[in-house]
Amino acid sequence: MKTDQFDRHLLRLLQQNNRLTSDELAEQVGLSASAVQRRLKRLRDEKLIEADVSIVSPSVAGIGISCIVEVALERCGSQDIEKFKQSMLQCSEVMQCYYVTGSYDFVIIVNMATMQEYELFTRKWLLDNSNVKHFYTHVVMDKIKVGYSVAIPE
Repeated sequence: MKTDQFDRHLLRLLQQNNRLTSDELAEQVGLSASAVQRRLKRLRDEKLIEADVSIVSPSVAGIGISCIVEVALERCGSQDIEKFKQSMLQCSEVMQCYYVTGSYDFVIIVNMATMQEYELFTRKWLLDNSNVKHFYTHVVMDKIKVGYSVAIPE
């Protein structure tokens, strides 16, 4: 789908605050509220806006540890890759999962309350998986920048 300057301006504004009203957006973008509503509907229908969500603080769930885990598989056939993808989709502790190139096959972001819980996670999802060759864990010491915004050109 092709976007124009109004669409891109709306998308930038919504990434900062998706609770802005149509009237507030219209004022900032220079369109009528009804034109903004039509554009937003189109952007959602065409999946340029994938979701409208609230980002909840991990502290609500007692999350104390975030880990970045690199996973290498023993076998990398298409069925093996798909099976691992499906297992990660089933795991609520995995916040993000990426199938990547390089020395590892997957990079996953895992949030846990304690290191003991992380150990249980590794046993269940990695150590007991016969296709996991090895994995390497980076424990996050400080979150410097975490974001979900997409850089949208002017």
